[in-house]
Amino acid sequence: MAKAVYTMGVDIGSTASKSIILKDGKDIIATSVIDVGAGTSGPSRTISETLKSSKINREDISYVMATGYGRNALKGADSQMSELSCHAKGAYFLFPNVKTIIDIGGQDAKALKIGNNGMLENFVMNDKCAAGTGRFLDVIARVLEVDISELQELDEKATQDVTISSTCTVFAESEVISQLASGAKIEDIVKGIHNSIAARVGSLAKRVGLNDDIVFTGGVALNDGMKRALERNTGHKIHTSPYCQLNGALGAALFAYQKQQLIEKKQANA
Repeated sequence: MAKAVYTMGVDIGSTASKSIILKDGKDIIATSVIDVGAGTSGPSRTISETLKSSKINREDISYVMATGYGRNALKGADSQMSELSCHAKGAYFLFPNVKTIIDIGGQDAKALKIGNNGMLENFVMNDKCAAGTGRFLDVIARVLEVDISELQELDEKATQDVTISSTCTVFAESEVISQLASGAKIEDIVKGIHNSIAARVGSLAKRVGLNDDIVFTGGVALNDGMKRALERNTGHKIHTSPYCQLNGALGAALFAYQKQQLIEKKQANA
C-alpha cells in the first residue's frame, strides 16, 4: 500500500490566519482558523493547532504552501502562491461547476471569473477602501453594540428596509448613528448594511460576469444575512461551504499536493 501524502496550505490574511491539511490531495484531515493575521502569532498558532488536531507531526507533511497577504513572511513554507489562484483552486474543489467567486475578506473584496478546470480567467478587487469588507462589518457591529456573530440573526428579524447610502466606512458609521437616533431598529439597520455591502461587492461581480454557479468565500460568507443580500443584488443563487473561510488555505494545500507529485515524479525518473 502506498504511503499517504500529507500537504498543508496556510492562508495568512490581514485579519486572520487559516491552515488546512490534506491527505492525498482529496481528504481534509484538519483545519484551524486564528483571528489574527500577518505580523502576529497567528500563522504559527494556526499551524500548531492544525498539526495537533490532525495528530500528524510536521515531519510527516510533505509540502507546505503559503498564500495570502502575509505569505512571503512565513518561515518553513516550501513555496508561495497568489491568493487569487488559491481561491480559484479551493472553490473549484468544493464546487466543480463554479464560474464566479465572490470573496469578502477582512480588508478587501474581490470577484473572480473561473474558466475550465478551475483556472482563473479574470478578477476585480477592491483593496483601497474598507467599505464592502469584513472590517466594515466589524465597525458597524461596534457602533450597534452587538457581536459580529449576531448580525445574521438580527438580519433575519428585519421588518423594514433601511437604506445605508454611504459607500465610505466613516460616513456609513455616521449614517448608522443617525438612523439609531431617529428610532430605526437595529435589525433593520443590519439588513440595510448587508444590502449596502452587497451593492458594492455585487458591482465587482457584475464586472467579471455573473453565472448561475456563484460561490461566496471568505469569513463573511459565514453570515447568511450577507449571502441573502448578495442573492437579492445579483439575482442568482449563492453557494457557500462550511470551509468558505478556509478556501484560500484549501487551494494552497491542493497546489502543494500538485507540487509534491511533480517532485516525486522527477525523483522516480532520475
